[in-house]
Amino acid sequence: MFSTKKKQPPIRTLIGEGTVITGELRFKEGLRIDGEVQGDVLAAEEGHSILVISEKARVVGRVRAAHVIINGRVEGPVQSDELLELQPKASIVGDVRYQSLEMHQGATINGELQPLKADEKAPLIKLATSNAPSAPTAAVG
Repeated sequence: MFSTKKKQPPIRTLIGEGTVITGELRFKEGLRIDGEVQGDVLAAEEGHSILVISEKARVVGRVRAAHVIINGRVEGPVQSDELLELQPKASIVGDVRYQSLEMHQGATINGELQPLKADEKAPLIKLATSNAPSAPTAAVG
């Protein structure tokens, strides 16, 4: 059957563990960070993008992409234009803007949560639980 889900862009760039980058980082399609970035991490405005910030990663600066997956530490504002996934070890110190949010138990946010208002429909928040294969989805407003 046909799937209505968008195909994820490929992750073409990896910032490896032990690597430290200082300065603004701009990317297209997909980026995975296992190291540290001291500066903003921003996806190109056009096209679908995915950013993965792994468990050992740290970003000090703004973060923005269509699909953002965080399991490490971000010190700065985060904006996800489509889906923000916060894994159990995610830690954000900064304000968060999202279209849809999936947050696992253990993830922490020290800042404000604000839904993006692309249209007047309420954004979706998916409650992630470890014992359910498919968690319920709730609309918030």
